[in-house]
Amino acid sequence: MIAHSELRKRVLEANRAIVDAGLVTLTFGNASAADRSAGVMAIKASGVACDELGPESMVVVDLGSGEVLDGAFRPSSDTPTHLVLYWRFRAVGGVVHTHSPAATAWAQAGRELPCFGTTHADHFHGSVPVTRDLTAEEIAADYEARTGEVIAETIEGLRLRPLAMPGVLVRSHGPFTWGTDETDAVENATALEAVASIALSSLTLAPELQPITPDLLERHFSRKHGPDAYYGQPR
Repeated sequence: MIAHSELRKRVLEANRAIVDAGLVTLTFGNASAADRSAGVMAIKASGVACDELGPESMVVVDLGSGEVLDGAFRPSSDTPTHLVLYWRFRAVGGVVHTHSPAATAWAQAGRELPCFGTTHADHFHGSVPVTRDLTAEEIAADYEARTGEVIAETIEGLRLRPLAMPGVLVRSHGPFTWGTDETDAVENATALEAVASIALSSLTLAPELQPITPDLLERHFSRKHGPDAYYGQPR
């Protein structure tokens, strides 16, 4: 079991990391981490400015009910979305949401992000999908939880593995990414913004650009992921 103070410190570092990576404007972003053995999640407090973040700004909630267990602040308004992703994707230990410009442009356009090159293939096993629109009933009801449900619906409907496709573009909203822990989720958020920006530039130069071949996609993804990975140093 991870002490709440340690979990809060890790989540604080993750929230600072997405700011340092240039993925957050004003307070448009949040990161969380789950401690499944303790049945809790820590997430950034709602609306707190990035330069005011401290360990006390990280709120610990029950992973099942979302009830605040530790913290004097109100948790992020996106807390229900994060909780749904932890419930639906059991291998996930960290979640990040941003409104980073390039990835958000793809989300607002309602377009999936094709894999145009090996930079993309190193992190995402194919096109990063875009969700359907939420219905009026979903928006009027438990909006944030329904956002999580539509993300899970998209990944499951396409029969994707969450850790092979660790991100989604929520239509008209922005990107959510995840990973085995909060550090992995931050890395995926950073990679998603980078490849979204590269894709926009590539389409400007070559409007008829097509995705890379399946063979090249598989080779680059498998170099970093799975049993045959050989990128980097042995752990």
